[in-house]
Amino acid sequence: MWGRGALLGTRTPSLAWGRGWSAAAPCSAPAESSRVRALIYGHHGDPAKVVELKNLELAAVGGSDVHVKMLAAPINPSDINMIQGNYGLLPKLPAVGGNEGVGQVVAVGGSVTGVKPGDWVIPANAGLGDWVIQNASNSGVGQAVIQIAAALGLRTINVVRDRPDLQELTDRLKSLGAEHVLTEEELRKHEMKNFFKDMPQPRLALNCVGGKSSTELLRHLAPGGTMVTYGGMAKQPVIASVSQLIFKDLKLRGFWLSQWKKDHSPAQFKELILTLCGLIGRGQLTAPACSEVPLQDYERALEASMQPFVSSKQILTMC
Repeated sequence: MWGRGALLGTRTPSLAWGRGWSAAAPCSAPAESSRVRALIYGHHGDPAKVVELKNLELAAVGGSDVHVKMLAAPINPSDINMIQGNYGLLPKLPAVGGNEGVGQVVAVGGSVTGVKPGDWVIPANAGLGDWVIQNASNSGVGQAVIQIAAALGLRTINVVRDRPDLQELTDRLKSLGAEHVLTEEELRKHEMKNFFKDMPQPRLALNCVGGKSSTELLRHLAPGGTMVTYGGMAKQPVIASVSQLIFKDLKLRGFWLSQWKKDHSPAQFKELILTLCGLIGRGQLTAPACSEVPLQDYERALEASMQPFVSSKQILTMC
């Protein structure tokens, strides 16, 4: 395996990431190293010309991370096709190629229980990761989803309303890690069928709008997928067809942070916050654009927060 994917080990399967054409330590025994060797290609073309052996710095392990030293990995025809750029599914560049192989766990984060150092593991699925589709992608939550997904190796399809500064917004969201940015109108076009021919359909949809927007998210979900609704900006109901529920086995559920806190212990909430702080500390999660407004100017802040196409969060300052 030269890519990344879920790993199956000698113990309970655990979600982890490994790189196939790479080596983090000698093959004789598991050992942690901050440096790894990897065969990487930054653009598509002749594999013999575009693939390079590079030394990379390995990020520190923590939380749910698993570091895997690949022991052996085959070069399959599909791997060659990916490097050439003519395969149906292509990883984001630069990429470490491959989707098969055997590796050995060298280190695990504190919350990992499925595998331990020394376990041998194999990829459980292809290394392209899953896709997430969401609306209201320019909101504070939407921007956080883009960054957290990127940190987890997931790719995002981000839907926004059409606006005058669309290109500027698209560039900003992509700088955060967004793979695709589409307007509501583009998502409704018949041509979107061709769009999803070149990638797996998303298995998770995050809905903050409702109405027609949520209907479109459901239409593009993979069979067995789930849509989580955490807001209703359009003030319109979520409508799912009978065929989507029966024949595609789509699942609808809601999320309310206040209820989540009630259902989980303070220790679990603390763990969540520390996980997010870890992402912030590593530069993988940043706050959305903010406008600081003195408390006495609250009317101006309230008016600004209700304006359309405003991505800046209004922050009332008390001193």
